[in-house]
Amino acid sequence: MTEAREVIRAYIASISWVDWNLGRIMAELDRLEMRRNTIVVFTVDHGYQLGEKGKWSKAGSLFEMGTRVPLIIAAPGARGNGRACTRIVQSVDLYSTLAGLCGLPLPPGNEGRSLAPLLHDPGARWDRPAYSVWSEDGRTLHGVMVRSGRWRYVEYGAAAANGSVLFDIAADPYEMKNLAEEPKHAKVRAQLSRLVRAYAARLVVA
Repeated sequence: MTEAREVIRAYIASISWVDWNLGRIMAELDRLEMRRNTIVVFTVDHGYQLGEKGKWSKAGSLFEMGTRVPLIIAAPGARGNGRACTRIVQSVDLYSTLAGLCGLPLPPGNEGRSLAPLLHDPGARWDRPAYSVWSEDGRTLHGVMVRSGRWRYVEYGAAAANGSVLFDIAADPYEMKNLAEEPKHAKVRAQLSRLVRAYAARLVVA
């Protein structure tokens, strides 16, 4: 237990240290009067599970704490600067966002979607889900996840051969109750399963 507390304290201290340094960067941009022509993007890899679901690691998890990443964007003239946004977005959207803000053309086949509408109105309508995958060997899809505004659905193995989980994030934010086998959620599961399998079919596995 003592070791676990030390790990958690060190993790929180690391987050606080990064937050402090980000504040220093923003203050320096203000001092140099560069905020009016500087786009600031802060994001990192996903974090660790600190005992949740029995895991003390960051690998092999398609739960919320294993796939969620921090994201801060401040753009000159964006009306939503300084406001929180709860819409579901993906890291792949950053390229489209930055290209659009800089007036650059997007290449054919670009997958992301510009987040500019959310930068101006964090509560704007947004209906695109986010996806994550888990592969132990870099070649096999061991799990594919889709996350919408309310639901998280995961299929493990091809066609859910190794099981599936469905969580109602709005009612169960800690993902404690798997609803995948409940008949009343069969329609939701079927809809999300189609999204997961269509996404998996697009992936090229080396």
